[in-house]
Amino acid sequence: MEYEIGPEESVSEAVVRAVSAVEGRKPCSLRPLADVVDPTALDSLFDPRYDGTPRTGGRLSFVYNDCCVTIDNGEYLTLLSLEDRVCDERGREPSDSCVR
Repeated sequence: MEYEIGPEESVSEAVVRAVSAVEGRKPCSLRPLADVVDPTALDSLFDPRYDGTPRTGGRLSFVYNDCCVTIDNGEYLTLLSLEDRVCDERGREPSDSCVR
């Protein structure tokens, strides 16, 4: 599943919303995101710089609630089930960051 992060939506909120949609569960029923990654730090990675200019580039992948979550440029999320055993849709071999 691909998810576009809205302009007023934080990256951490987008992760929880996307995972809950994929799993068909309410966000409050998911494991807390903070058990996996610090939500404030996650948001800060993709927030604009102090002078207001946008950050460009950057990719982060982690496992959350049986989904491999990949964030690209703070604008898009890609979610893959761990059953797929691969984080990257381009067919690369599984890496430690993508597989349990």
